Amino acid sequence: MAQLHLHHLQNSRSFRILWLLEELELDYQLTKYERNQAYLAPESLETAHPMGKAPILEVDGVPMIESGHIIDYLMAKYDTKYQLHPKTDADSQSWLDYDFWLHYAEASMMPPLVMRLVFHKIAEQAPALVRVVTKKIRQKVEATMISKNINTSLDLVEKQLSDNQWFAGSEFSAADVQMGFVLEAINTREGLNPTKYANILNWIKRCQARPAYQRAVEKGGKLDF
Repeated sequence: MAQLHLHHLQNSRSFRILWLLEELELDYQLTKYERNQAYLAPESLETAHPMGKAPILEVDGVPMIESGHIIDYLMAKYDTKYQLHPKTDADSQSWLDYDFWLHYAEASMMPPLVMRLVFHKIAEQAPALVRVVTKKIRQKVEATMISKNINTSLDLVEKQLSDNQWFAGSEFSAADVQMGFVLEAINTREGLNPTKYANILNWIKRCQARPAYQRAVEKGGKLDF
């Protein structure tokens, strides 16, 4: 078996890979990194990969980046026992749901959250002379672009989880791992309405109750946004 080495940054997407490694019960080396005062990844991560961003999974010393890419690799190489991705053909609903949500997490849900964070930091750190202007720009972008996109995504997710226990149907899959980070981030930072988003909140509880999730927290730290 290949030697696996996960470079894990606190409160980052690399929690997904840590969680998935625990779900697969694989042997791996774990190196943890703390964010700096600016809440950025430390420069030491660049020694593992020039991008200097987590997750980074080394396979026999060769670094891999991007959550979706790493998940696809782990599923193809190691998912023989737990079947965390559908083995059925690409026309089946379970496979279509799995693949859709695996990509939706980063392609559609994360960008507006990142945009919200960036504009918040700009308004917060702007010089006093332009702070009023930057605040108004932030409010305008939030009202016209960010909030609508996030709310539309949440409504879509809530609908999926009203008809299914997990994102790919009745069985837990790596798509749930991929979606976990973004939904926990939204809920922790903003607090999802328990009446409007009851299915999402129940899904988060089911994820957090999984033994592999709890082991990931013990080893890599709790997600704290």
